[in-house]
Amino acid sequence: MAEVKIQAESRTEFGKGAARRIRRDNKVPAVLYGHGSDPVHITLPGHDTMLALKNANALLLIEVAGSESHLALPKQVQRDPIKGFIEHVDLVIVKRGEKVQVEIPVHLEGEAVSDTLVVTEHTTVLVEAEATHIPESITVSIEGLEVGAQIHASDLTLPSGTSLAIEPDTLIVNVTAAQTAEQVEAELADAEAEAGIERDEPETPAEEPVAAAAE
Repeated sequence: MAEVKIQAESRTEFGKGAARRIRRDNKVPAVLYGHGSDPVHITLPGHDTMLALKNANALLLIEVAGSESHLALPKQVQRDPIKGFIEHVDLVIVKRGEKVQVEIPVHLEGEAVSDTLVVTEHTTVLVEAEATHIPESITVSIEGLEVGAQIHASDLTLPSGTSLAIEPDTLIVNVTAAQTAEQVEAELADAEAEAGIERDEPETPAEEPVAAAAE
């Protein structure tokens, strides 16, 4: 994974008021920490940070004005729950050659046979990789899989230098039979019954009065 260089500024103001002022300037308050060093409070450019963090495991080269540069990985990203902009970032310092544990997204490719339901039990997999060679994703082929097929963590093809950090028998993908409309309707009825919801019976059309025979 290529490094993304970001120019940062040292931050000396703290608190909610200071954070709001930073965000109004289209910047992001952040903290660098790790390897026994004191936390470094910085400000990141908003647009560059947003683009860099589209990848959850982006490797960042943080260049702090008037200070040394740091390789870092995003540890926690706080976003506005409504507008989605980045409010704050925690970054953990890493070293070249250092092994780190990260969650890698699982991407499915191909199609299982018809009338099956493919359930992704884990959308990410915890792996251990060298900090500068973190895979962006793990691709899993489900092409032609039939009902009953399962893919476990041990079945995944990992890049060289990357190893599992979870139990090998962890279920990743499970292929089951697709439900029929009748089964879905029955499950819905059972769930409503448990919740105490009564279904309205369909109304029976009222019988039209029979017109009196003309005399």
